[in-house]
Amino acid sequence: MKNLIPWKRACFFTICLIQQFYHNEGIILFVPEPLVNATVSHNVLLSVQYICNGTPSIEWQHTSNWRSERIIDWRTGFYLNISKGYAGRVKVYDNGSILLEDVGVKDTGYYVVTVTEDYGNTKHGTIFLSVHEILYEDFYFVAVFIAFLAAGAAVLICLMWLCNKCITVVQKRKQSRREEEIELRIISE
Repeated sequence: MKNLIPWKRACFFTICLIQQFYHNEGIILFVPEPLVNATVSHNVLLSVQYICNGTPSIEWQHTSNWRSERIIDWRTGFYLNISKGYAGRVKVYDNGSILLEDVGVKDTGYYVVTVTEDYGNTKHGTIFLSVHEILYEDFYFVAVFIAFLAAGAAVLICLMWLCNKCITVVQKRKQSRREEEIELRIISE
């Protein structure tokens, strides 16, 4: 085997892997995105891919701090069983992936997919879903608070301008009276 060129070695290795896979009747399960972030009321794809020789049975389970619940299980081409809490919110794909519609904060947690084939072999995959809530109320509060501050500042600026004008008018009157008094003194002398 030392005298095989690199591409022949790669082909030999690939053939050995394929033969080993078919011989053991194994399952290959791939989870491309084990961490998924989402926002409330959006749809989320929990994506997996599997390869197996027999007819697989696929089960999804949700585990969080509050509860553990089976979401869905199905056998390809035979039956589908969706739990009540997820009825109408789950779409199933042939590759084992599921689409959760209209997610909420309660959907945050670990999602475990289990693929079991006819021969009893089982593989597990895990995806962590983090659902964030956008708190628009906080944004509205800040925006309204800033608007009130701006309006208050505008009123104060107008009052300061008005006071400045009043002081200027009063000072001009005082100066005009002083000038009149001086003129009267000059005339009377």
